[in-house]
Amino acid sequence: MHPYWTFSPSPSHPLLCLFCCSHEVVRGLAEAQDEVVKEEGVNYVAMRNLFVRESQESMTLTVEKKTRKTIVRESAESLQLDRKLEERSEFRKKMNSDSLCHRPEFVVRPRGQTVWEGRTLKLHCTVAGWPKPRVAWYKNNVLIDAKAHPEKYTTESNYNMHSLEIKNCEFLDTALYHASALNIKGESSATATIVIKSRSTKAVKNHGVTFETSILDKFEVAFGREGETLSLGCTVIIYPTIKMYQPEVVWYRNSVALKASRWVNSHWSGQRATLTLTHLNKEDEGLYTLRINTKSGFDSYSAYVFVRDADLEVEGVPVAPLDVRCHDANKDYVVVTWKQPAVEGSSPILGYFIDKCEVGTEHWAQCNDSPVKYARFPVTGLVEGRSYMFRVSALNTAGVSRPSRVSDAVVAMDPSDRARQRAGPSAPWTGMIKFTEEDPTVGVVPGEPSEVVVTEATKSYVVLGWKPPVQRGHEGVMYYIEKCVAGTDQWQRVNTGMPVKSPRYALFDLEESESYSFRVRCCNSAGVSEASGSTSNITVGDKLELPSSPGAVTVTRNCATSIVVSWAASREVKQLVGYYIEYSVVGSEAWVPSNNKPVKSTRFVCHGLTTGEKYVFKVKAVNAAGYSNSSPLSDPVLVKAARGGSLAVPGKPSAVTLVEAAKDYMVLSWSAPASDGGAEITGYYVNYRTVKGEVVGKWHELNSKAVNATSYKAEGLKENLFYQFQVRAMNMAGVSKTSLAAKALECKEWTITVPGAPLGLHVLEVRDTSLVVLWDAPAFSGRSPVIGYYLDIKEAAGGDGAWRAVHEKVHQIKYMKVTGLSAGTSYVFRLRAENLAGVGKPSGVLGPILAQTHPGTHEIEVDVDDDGVISMIFQCSEMAQDSEFIWSKNYKSITDSSRITVVTQGGKSRAIFNSPSLEDLGTFSCMVTNTEGFSASYTLTEEALNRLLDISHEHKFPVIPFKKEMSMDLLEKGRVRFWTQVEKCTAACKVEYVFNNAAVTAGQKYSMNFDQKTGIIEMFMDSLEVTDEGTFTFNLVDGKAKGTTSLVLIGDEFRELQKKSEFERAEWVRKQGPHFVEYLGFTVTEECNVLLKCQVRTAALCPSLKVQRISKSDSGVYEVKLRDERGKDTSTFDLTDAGNRRRIRSFYCLSKFILMNIFLFDLRESKITSSTRQECGVTGEQLWLKINEPTEKDKGKYTIDIFDGKDGLKRVFDLSGQGEQCYLTSFPDRARVVGGLPDVVAIQQGKSLNLTGNVWGDPAPTVCWLKNDKELVTDDRYTLKFENGKYASITIAGVTTADSGKYALRVSNKYGTENGDFTVSVYTPEDEDKKDEWDRAISESRSPQCKISTAEAV
Repeated sequence: MHPYWTFSPSPSHPLLCLFCCSHEVVRGLAEAQDEVVKEEGVNYVAMRNLFVRESQESMTLTVEKKTRKTIVRESAESLQLDRKLEERSEFRKKMNSDSLCHRPEFVVRPRGQTVWEGRTLKLHCTVAGWPKPRVAWYKNNVLIDAKAHPEKYTTESNYNMHSLEIKNCEFLDTALYHASALNIKGESSATATIVIKSRSTKAVKNHGVTFETSILDKFEVAFGREGETLSLGCTVIIYPTIKMYQPEVVWYRNSVALKASRWVNSHWSGQRATLTLTHLNKEDEGLYTLRINTKSGFDSYSAYVFVRDADLEVEGVPVAPLDVRCHDANKDYVVVTWKQPAVEGSSPILGYFIDKCEVGTEHWAQCNDSPVKYARFPVTGLVEGRSYMFRVSALNTAGVSRPSRVSDAVVAMDPSDRARQRAGPSAPWTGMIKFTEEDPTVGVVPGEPSEVVVTEATKSYVVLGWKPPVQRGHEGVMYYIEKCVAGTDQWQRVNTGMPVKSPRYALFDLEESESYSFRVRCCNSAGVSEASGSTSNITVGDKLELPSSPGAVTVTRNCATSIVVSWAASREVKQLVGYYIEYSVVGSEAWVPSNNKPVKSTRFVCHGLTTGEKYVFKVKAVNAAGYSNSSPLSDPVLVKAARGGSLAVPGKPSAVTLVEAAKDYMVLSWSAPASDGGAEITGYYVNYRTVKGEVVGKWHELNSKAVNATSYKAEGLKENLFYQFQVRAMNMAGVSKTSLAAKALECKEWTITVPGAPLGLHVLEVRDTSLVVLWDAPAFSGRSPVIGYYLDIKEAAGGDGAWRAVHEKVHQIKYMKVTGLSAGTSYVFRLRAENLAGVGKPSGVLGPILAQTHPGTHEIEVDVDDDGVISMIFQCSEMAQDSEFIWSKNYKSITDSSRITVVTQGGKSRAIFNSPSLEDLGTFSCMVTNTEGFSASYTLTEEALNRLLDISHEHKFPVIPFKKEMSMDLLEKGRVRFWTQVEKCTAACKVEYVFNNAAVTAGQKYSMNFDQKTGIIEMFMDSLEVTDEGTFTFNLVDGKAKGTTSLVLIGDEFRELQKKSEFERAEWVRKQGPHFVEYLGFTVTEECNVLLKCQVRTAALCPSLKVQRISKSDSGVYEVKLRDERGKDTSTFDLTDAGNRRRIRSFYCLSKFILMNIFLFDLRESKITSSTRQECGVTGEQLWLKINEPTEKDKGKYTIDIFDGKDGLKRVFDLSGQGEQCYLTSFPDRARVVGGLPDVVAIQQGKSLNLTGNVWGDPAPTVCWLKNDKELVTDDRYTLKFENGKYASITIAGVTTADSGKYALRVSNKYGTENGDFTVSVYTPEDEDKKDEWDRAISESRSPQCKISTAEAV
C-alpha cells in the first residue's frame, strides 16, 4: 500500500499534514505525537508559571522616600558588607579543600529508543561531577559486563561523554536501562526504556501460526589454513512445516551480516543452512553466527573460526599482512591501510611494500621504493576513471612475505562524482530537454585554494589536504604544491612535472626531523592562481607512538581444550587496531599465535590447546605505528576441563534466616549454593522489599558491592516494619538466580539474654584421624560478650542421643583441632556459644565430614635455603585455574607482609620469614581455594625456632671442611711443600696464599697448584731463608663458604726445617756427580765374616771389603772415595770402640750363635727348624722365635742353647700351663704382613712401580705406607689402595731418583702392629752403561777412583 499526501489550510495551523498508511504505522506515529504534545505541555506550564511569578513580583511595589545622606550611608554600608562577604567566601574556599567537589549530575540523560530487531543502537549520556565520576550501565538492575560479552555490548567513556552500544538487538534486549554515576560525593542515575520490535508481527497475526525453531548438528569451533576451503553448517528444524513459507537465513561474522562474494557462499536447502568460505584468509577469522528469522521470532547459534597461516616458503620471513582497505579515494590519489600480521618471523618487521594492479589486467606494480613502517600509505599517480586493487607484503631481514589478500577495487574519481553515482538520478525523466545559455567563463584564472592543512605526518611522508577555490570556471582545475624549509623564504615547487587533480597530495623524500611549511596554487588553461595561505611549520617524524604494553594477563580454565585469557588494556595507546594473544608450552621457547586477526576486547577464548599440557600466555597491542612490548607472562595453567565440565553461573543460595534483629537493622545468614558453577563463588548480593499485609513492594538492592561471607547486616531499616529478603551468588561466569524469598521478618529488637548461634562453621585439614573446625562469632552476643564455645560431635549415622562434647572446659579461640577420629567414618558437628547469662542454642549441623586423607595431600615443609632464609612450603597438585594459596597465622589470614612474605609459583607456595623471632611463634596454616579442601598447618614452637635459627646461621656463614689441615713436606733439592686437602669444593672455589698477613703470588720464589678434583692445595718454595720464618695461611672462598688453615714455622722448628732443607739441597747437588746411594756399612755373613760395603749411583756397583774373623786389630776408620770429572763423594765408617766395633762384635757373636750354635728343643728334645709356621731371627740384640697360627700341638717347653766354643748359655720357656693357653689364644689374629713384598726393588727412572702386599688380621687391620718413616698420602704421584681387607697396593707413576729410599707397609689392629720393609733403588740408563767399567776395575785391582783405606782410631 503506497501512502498519498494531501494539503489543506487550517485556521489554527498554517499547514495540516494528512496521510493514509497502515494501522500499525499510524499508531506508532500517534504515540510519538502524544509524547511530543506532552513534552510541549510540560514546557508550556513551566514557562507560564515562571512568567506569572515574575509578573506578580513585578506588580508588588513599595515607594519610600530617602535623603541623599541616607542613600550615601547605605551605599557605603552595602559596599563594606559585600567586601566582608567576599573576604569570608575566599577564606572559606581556602579552608575547605573540598569546595570544588560535587556529586555527579547528568547534563544529558540517555533517551529511550524503539528499534527493529537485528539493528545496533547506542545510548548516550553526559555526566558532570568532581572528582570525575565512574559510570556503570545496568539492564533491569543487573550490571552489564561489556568485557565479558564483547560480542554484544561495547561501552565508551570520553571527556565525560558515555555511551552503551547494543549490537544485533533482539527481543530479549527490551528492558529498562539505567546509567549510574558514582564519585566520593555521591551517586546519581538516569534511566531509559529500550523497546525491540519484531518485523514479523503483522505476518504472525495474518498467519495465526507460531513457529518453533530448533538448530541441530551445530558446527563446532573450526580451524582452517590459508588457501583452504571451509564449510560451516547446521540442521534447522522448523515446526510446523508450511510449504509456502521459508525462514530468513542470515550469516554473521563478528555481528556483521555477510553478503555473497567470491570468498563467501551460503546455501539453504530447506533443512540445512551451509556457509562456504572459499580460499580462506586471515580476514575470514572471527565469530560466525547463524540466525534463523521466522515470523514468530528468531534463533541463533555461534562458534569461532580460526585461520592459521599457510606454510612459509622461506624460513624466518614474516607472514602476510591482512585486511587491506582503501580510503579517501580521489582522482589520482588513494590511502591504503592494512593490519600487521601476528607473526613477525625470525626478526622484527622492517617495513611493508604496497603493490597496485589495474582491474582487468594482471600486472602488479610496486608503489613504494623503500619499505614503509606505518600500516598506512598514500598512493598517488592514479589515472582518473580507472579501477585499482592493492595488496601488501611485509619485509624483515630473512626476506619478503607472501602478499596479502587483494583489496576491493576502488575507482580513481572525484568524491562528488562518486556520491552522485551512488545517489542515482535526482528527478524522473520527463521527456523534455532544456538548454540554458550561460555567460562564458573561459579564460578566468581560478582563485587560490583555502584551508591547507597537514592531514598525516610520518617520517616517510607528509599528506596535505585543502579545499578547492570558489572561483574556478566550468573547466577543471589542477594544483601545484610548494614547500619551504623553516627559517628561510625560499619556496620550491614539489610537482614541477605534472599538476595534481585531487585536493590531496603526499610528499615523499623529506628530511627527517626537518621542519617545513607548505602552500598550494591552482591552475587551469587561463593561468596559475595566487598561492594559498601557508601551513604552520611541520616537523617530519612519526606522530603516532607505539602503544604501551598490555597489563597483567589472567587465565581461566574453560574446557578440555580451551583457556579464557583476560588482560588489562594498554594505558597509552592511540588508534588501537587490536591485540594479539600468544601461548607457549611451559619449558618450550616456541610461541604460537592464538589469533591471526587482532581483537579489540580484553577477553579472548584460546581454543585448540592440548589437554594435560601446561601453557603460559602473553598479549601485545598493535596500532598503525607497530607492535607494543609484550605483556608480562601469565601464570602457568594446566589445560583441562573446569569443575563441572564448563563454567556456568552458580546455583541459588538457600535457607535465608534471621540471626539477630534490632530497631534499625537485621542480621541475615544463608547457605551457599550447592553448585558453584565450576568456579569459586566471589560474593553475594542481597535484595529486600517491604511487606504491609498482603501488599508487597518492589525489590531493592541492599549492597552494591558483593559480600564474601554468608551473612549480612541489613542496616537503615525501619522499626516494626516487615521485610522479605532474597540472595544471589556470583562467580566469574555471572550472577545466579535469586534464592527463594524468606518469610516476612519484623524489624524489632530482640530481648534474648544468651548469645545466638555461631556462624560460618567449616573444616580444614581433614585427615584420617583428625581435622580442624573453624567458626565465626554469633551475630547476636546477648546481654554480655561471648566468653567461649562448646563443640559437639557425633557419627553421622548416630541418633540425637549420640552427641558428645569434644572438650569439657570452655574453649575461647574460634578454632579447634579434633583428634582421635576413625579413618573412613563420617562425622557431624555443632557449636554453642556461652556468655555470662548462659549457653545459647546450637548452630546448624556441619557435615557429614568423612575422616579421610585426600589423595595427593601434602603437609607443610619447613626449609632453610643456602642463604639461610627460613620458609614454609606447601604444595598442591590438583589446583584449579582460579585457585589461590591463603596463608594464615592462628587461622587468621596474614595481611601484614612485615613478618611474612608469600611467594607463589604454580602449584607451590612459600611463606618466608622476614626476621624470625619469638613474635612468629604460633600455628601457621595454608589452604588452597577452589579445590577439594587441600590444607595443612605447622606449629612453630620456641624449640623448633631455635633449631631453625642455628641451621640458618650455618647456611648464612658456611665453612669449607678440610680433610687434612695444612702440612709441610720436604722435597728433593730442599724444596718445601705446604699443602692441605678439602673434603669438597666447587669449580668456583678460589684460594688466597698468605704469608705473615701479606698475600703472595706465583713467581720466582713461590709456585702454587690447586687440583679441584682431589681438593689438594699446594704451595712450593725452592728454599727457606731467614726471612721466611712466620705463619703460612691458605684462605679459601667458595661462593658464600669460607675456610682458613695455617701453619706456624718459628723458632727451633723453623731452624731445624731450614737445616734439613739446606741438607737436602746439598744432597741433591752431591747426587749430580758420582755419589753414594747407600753409605758405607757392614753386614755379618753366614761364615761370621764382617763385610763392609756401600752402594753407588749404579745399582749393580757395590764396592765391599771383607774382614775375616774381626778382631781388635781391625779397629779404625774406613773410608771410600768416589771421584770423576763431574765431582767427588766420600763415605766413612768408624770401626772403633767409640764407633761401631761393639755393635759389629755383637752381631758377629749373635750371628755365630744363631746360625751355628742355636738349638731349640720341645718336650721330645727335637730340633726346631725354620719354616713357614715357625720362624726365628735376630732383631738388634734380641733373639726371637715366631709361631704362626699356633695350635694345641705347639704346647710344651722350648729351650734355647747358646754356645760360642768356650762358654754356653741355656734358657727354657714353658708353654704347657695356663699361661701358655692364654698366650696361645690372646692374639690369634694380630695384624701382620703375610707376603708379596720384596726386600729390594731396583727400577729404571721414568717407569711406574706397582707393589702389592698381602695382609692379615681380625679385625681387619688398617694400613698405611711409609717412606723414610713419613706417612704417604694419595696424590698425583702416589696411588694407595686397600681392597677386600687383604690386599694393600702402592703405585708410583714415573719414578725419579728422589723416590729412592726405605719404604714400609704398616698394618695394625687391636692385637698388634707389624711393618713390611723394603728398599727402592732408582737408577738411570747412564748408570747401566757404566756398570761394566766398574766390574772390570774391581776385578783387576783397586781402582784409583774407589779406594778403601783403614786408619787407626786416634
